[in-house]
Amino acid sequence: MSYFHQQLLELIQQDNRIVWATVIRSAGSTPQKAGSSAIFGLDGLIAGTVGGGIMEADTTDLARKLLGKRTSNIFHFDLDSTPDKDGAICGGKADMLLDADPTLHREALESLVSALHQRKGGRLLTLVGKENEHGRKIKRYWIEGDDSELVPDHEASAFELAFMEHIYPLPRLFIAGAGHIGKAVSHLGKLLDFEVTVVDDRPEFANMKNLPDADHVVVEDIGHFMQGVRPDKDTYCVIVTRGHVEDGEALKPLIGSEAAYVGMMGSRHKVATMKKQFLKEGWATGEQWDALHTPIGIPIGSKTVQEIAVSIVSQLIKVRNDKSEKHGE
Repeated sequence: MSYFHQQLLELIQQDNRIVWATVIRSAGSTPQKAGSSAIFGLDGLIAGTVGGGIMEADTTDLARKLLGKRTSNIFHFDLDSTPDKDGAICGGKADMLLDADPTLHREALESLVSALHQRKGGRLLTLVGKENEHGRKIKRYWIEGDDSELVPDHEASAFELAFMEHIYPLPRLFIAGAGHIGKAVSHLGKLLDFEVTVVDDRPEFANMKNLPDADHVVVEDIGHFMQGVRPDKDTYCVIVTRGHVEDGEALKPLIGSEAAYVGMMGSRHKVATMKKQFLKEGWATGEQWDALHTPIGIPIGSKTVQEIAVSIVSQLIKVRNDKSEKHGE
């Protein structure tokens, strides 16, 4: 889940005329799979994506036509191997639900966004009625957690199609250190749908002007802050402080935690020295130390700040995707 639903709700609250498009079925080589969503207005795409290229261009045209009528419907896309007007070759088939009056689902979206702010997941159930001269009736329900009770059978039976989306809070990315690399990782982390928090004890670095992409910026002793993080399986921690001591203080509370990822930047000599100290002091076992990603990042021969940040975030993506595949998410 990205910030999509929050933005969708804000547009509804501001009385914007929009169309909410969702891929509800796909087969073959389509640009996006079922669940991909986008918001369209009179001026075109506002947020999200349903795949780009010819499918998104056609969806933009359809959305403009539906906006005035506020009639919702399902549209079928058959993307054969014939290049489009821009030379792109697609393939596969997709069904797209275009909801021309998302204001009807304000209550469900408010519940969804509220749950995500509390770091609770759930399911968004969309019921689609049969087509008539007025398009299709759409009703949406937010089902928090694992509640097995969906909607009354008599109401569900009045609809032709039911579509379920599992929606979870964004994984949390904590960056210890607001220097050049921390700033670059913050930028990339936000682009890649992490909820980003950066902590540093230097206010000249830890501020929203320096870190415009962060969701949260904290000016505090790094070690003290990290003690209160309480990592879970959706927590990712990147340690890129200015020195050996700060690295160690940031790392101690994370050793042996449930965090999905803990990575620390440093040369091989520095890492070896810290490992020796942590084992000697009993701050970590050999197994716990080996679970760390240090030296940090995927080896791509990076030299510049931006290249180092790319190598770190690439490793975050790999860990996140491996975890999703393992749990079938």
